[in-house]
Amino acid sequence: MTSSESSTSSSRNSTPRHRQRSNARSANNSPTTSILKRNAMSRKALVPLEHGCEDNWTWSRRHRSKEVVLSGPNDRTVHFHPNWSKGTAGVQGKRPLNNGRFYWELHVSQRIFGTSIMFGIGTNKARLHANSFRNMLGENVHGWGLSHKGVLWHDGIALLYTKRFKENQATVIGILFDGIEGTLTYYKDGKCLGVAFHGLDKIKEPLYPVVCSTAAKTEMTLKCARRDFVNLQDRCRAVIMKHIKTRQDLIQLKLPAIISNYLAEVLGDYTPLRQVDNYDLLFDF
Repeated sequence: MTSSESSTSSSRNSTPRHRQRSNARSANNSPTTSILKRNAMSRKALVPLEHGCEDNWTWSRRHRSKEVVLSGPNDRTVHFHPNWSKGTAGVQGKRPLNNGRFYWELHVSQRIFGTSIMFGIGTNKARLHANSFRNMLGENVHGWGLSHKGVLWHDGIALLYTKRFKENQATVIGILFDGIEGTLTYYKDGKCLGVAFHGLDKIKEPLYPVVCSTAAKTEMTLKCARRDFVNLQDRCRAVIMKHIKTRQDLIQLKLPAIISNYLAEVLGDYTPLRQVDNYDLLFDF
């Protein structure tokens, strides 16, 4: 990017009552209405932790960049670089995540552009401000993040995860943290993108939600934050599955079908993600 990522970026004979009914039918059958209905139905089917409870956390005024402004009910809306941008700004959430299951959604404004807009988690050692444009969340071992370019970052390593987000188009990013299984999963506009990170149950330092952006006047609003009631059965499964790596390992145990099926729900059959470098990030994949 340049030194600044600032903002630039009916029947003629019909009666009135007939016309009113006709207009209502037309509105209900319009392409936009149909899309909204389909999205609502899809979203209802894919909301994680729907049987959990509301989790009323918000962003920290103490742990944030000086280029972050919080507003709205309970400080849930984040404004990055309200005037112009000359670096990377981040903010940490107040919710400690370890040893639980949590889901939250970020409604991102249409100002999606620039070097990096990121969503994820980090420890207290993850920095929240840089005087340069960079993928800040995941630049070291203290952060795990997804950038709007579809790339995962942790410990300075970038892995191709999903398609780039469309620039200047609003979107909803969902994040599911499972501290029992040790995973972090992303959702985009109601669609699950798959497990992004594993092994988070081994992190002893407190983990918190984090977002950051290099783009001027980016806005995100925290919505639909929920937490699960973790029971003893789930905790026992998490311990058992640390020793079972494949479905074949599970079959060899010759357990009753009901137990095997329960254990298999969290078995990670996934393909390794491709590592990318800075050159790759300049182009479409």
